[in-house]
Amino acid sequence: MDGQLPAVERGLLEVLMIIGVPKESFTGERRVALVPAVIPNLAQAGFEVVIEAGAGAGASYPDSDYAAKGAKIAAERSAVFKSADVIVQVLCYGSDDKAGARDLPLLRPGQVLVGFLRPLGSIQTLEEVAATGVTAFAIEMMPRITRAQSMDALSSMATICGYKAVLLAADTLPRLFPMLTTAAGTVTPARVFVIGAGVAGLQAIATARRLGAVASAYDLRPAAKEQVHSVGGRFVELPIVATDAEDSRGYAKAQDDTFYQRQAELLGKVVADSDVVVTAAVVPGKKPPLLITRDMVRKMAPGSVIVDLAGERGGNCEVTRAGEVVVEHDVTVIGTINLASTVPYHASQMYARNVTAFLLHLFRGGKLNLDMEDEIARETLVTHHGAVVHTRVREFFGLPTKVIETTTQ
Repeated sequence: MDGQLPAVERGLLEVLMIIGVPKESFTGERRVALVPAVIPNLAQAGFEVVIEAGAGAGASYPDSDYAAKGAKIAAERSAVFKSADVIVQVLCYGSDDKAGARDLPLLRPGQVLVGFLRPLGSIQTLEEVAATGVTAFAIEMMPRITRAQSMDALSSMATICGYKAVLLAADTLPRLFPMLTTAAGTVTPARVFVIGAGVAGLQAIATARRLGAVASAYDLRPAAKEQVHSVGGRFVELPIVATDAEDSRGYAKAQDDTFYQRQAELLGKVVADSDVVVTAAVVPGKKPPLLITRDMVRKMAPGSVIVDLAGERGGNCEVTRAGEVVVEHDVTVIGTINLASTVPYHASQMYARNVTAFLLHLFRGGKLNLDMEDEIARETLVTHHGAVVHTRVREFFGLPTKVIETTTQ
């Protein structure tokens, strides 16, 4: 494809919108934004899909599978951007703040961009995206409401991260996870402690239990206790109470330094008694709280493992180095980032289903419906008509409120 679709296909644009899927450019990223299975559903809704050649290869989705479902294969990345009305990515510029910048000249006014944007990361990056004129939606800002559950890509990826974190720990730990009764005697089960019982944490508990470990968890949100019990974990209660523990979206709220210092003191014994600790405590837009100090690591048994799922943003453990595996005091601290990409087949499948549901919600009759009364559209829209427009993002960066009118384009 030379960057322009054949005239006979361009003629269909009266009834079709074209979705472009470029190959992910972040180093080591193996996911793809759409998988072949969702293309018929999009076609039925009036979309046509153009995908960059090889975009799905890293996730085990060959070009031939896309073509068999009716997608067009573009040989050049620029052709995808030039022909598409909607660009769908996993990591857009913002989440991919290095290689992603190369896509900025390919974006154009009026185009729609959907993917992970990390909108609370850098205002400069967001303004660069806005300057292209695209209408950009950050999939990670999806509200946690019943209507949006099928679109919640952040939860989908967190599920995979929680699962993979425990597998990494089990592979590293010099002990077996399950209790085994053998001719050589009984093997006691491993003790896994999860800090932060959100989506990733709950999946980590469930996975540890499936592998036969004894799993326990702590979360500053009182509502997490029942959720931990529901997946077979034991809830660790500390004699300390968080003030206003969660926000309206169900995420943990940041506490003051005094709270975190006291929390770390109380967690110390539980951490020391654990074979594996998985930390998954993050606060949107904030540096992750420090939950495991270097001294706490020193008190863990030799061979113990910590998997820090907050490593990319600074980590919950003082020893963590983003993207690295560190051994200190004979304790292995895993700070591997982008874990969802290490399970690319199903990560792509889940993400594609989330994004497809989102697109079908946003577009009606081949047009984008920007209804600012709709919480899903309002909470995910980040840039429009050359400006950063998301209310919470503007407040976060100290910008004045900007009113967006309901439009159809």
